[in-house]
Amino acid sequence: MRGVRIVGSGLIGTSIALALSAADVPVEMTDSDPHRASLAQDLVGMKGLEQVDLVLLSLPTSQLQQVIKREFSLNPKSVFMDVGSVKTKPVREIELNPEISRRFCGSHPMAGREIGGPEAARSDLFMGRPWIYTPSNNCDQDVLETVVELIQTLGATPIQMTPDEHDSAVALISHLPQISASLLASQLHRGPAAWLALAGQGVRDSTRIAASDPKLWREIIGMNREQIRPLLIKMNEDLNNLISEFDDDDAIEAFIEKGRTGRERIPGKHGGRPRDYIFLPIVLEDRPGQLAALFQECADAQVNIEDLSIEHSPGQFTGLITLALSGVDAEKLSDHLASRGWNVHSPRV
Repeated sequence: MRGVRIVGSGLIGTSIALALSAADVPVEMTDSDPHRASLAQDLVGMKGLEQVDLVLLSLPTSQLQQVIKREFSLNPKSVFMDVGSVKTKPVREIELNPEISRRFCGSHPMAGREIGGPEAARSDLFMGRPWIYTPSNNCDQDVLETVVELIQTLGATPIQMTPDEHDSAVALISHLPQISASLLASQLHRGPAAWLALAGQGVRDSTRIAASDPKLWREIIGMNREQIRPLLIKMNEDLNNLISEFDDDDAIEAFIEKGRTGRERIPGKHGGRPRDYIFLPIVLEDRPGQLAALFQECADAQVNIEDLSIEHSPGQFTGLITLALSGVDAEKLSDHLASRGWNVHSPRV
């Protein structure tokens, strides 16, 4: 690709631009907010495209029709793709214009953050993540090839789906979790602030995506409500069943077990099989440089950290960091840290 024009300088658009820039692909950023576009372009550091091979539309789906017509009039021979969270409605609307439809392929990277804007962008946001693409019925072959090339350049895994299949899938794995997290977080208004100060990692993990942009999710849910509604009805039925059987300890155990086995169906890192990690607890003193020193020890021991969590209360002189590692790495790191005088505790599964 000799040049990519990205319309929309938010988290996704700017993250794509950063990754392309790292691959030496010239990128031009634009946005309805000139300040966001300026910040994104400064982060990317490239300007002045001689040729636009690809126009990537990273904007609210409600604006897609209007913007793609304008962009098509400027670069009619380019490839066009979007990155919106809902595919059926926009693809059908674009197919009403065969000339544009031939040059367009819908797509959706299965990656993001609960915070937005160009300042939250990361060049590795899509690394190892699935990226769905949903070509129109008359999409040109070179368009498909360019879209797949871009996805692979960003380190993502291209997965082709129909628009209907995509919308059903994301209703279950993305839209329903957002609604569930928001519903749970809204219940926190019922408790005094002193209770919330006791919150541990469980409630933080369960409500993390509740920090998402309400305006963005108003549009996403509104456009995919026909796929989401049946899931909400079934979830409501399950909740009512739990309430009706709440005095039955066996029913409660079965409810928790069903959730546990459901979670086990989620693939592991990079879409592979789930891995059973060993968790290594380490107590650190609350002073500057401790985390950096610990990570250097991990590098010295040549172990790979798969995940981590930190527990620390204000005013506490120590903190607990728990590292998730493979069994072999956990044993190796435990021995290494103990020999260096670190306060490391017994690994747990």
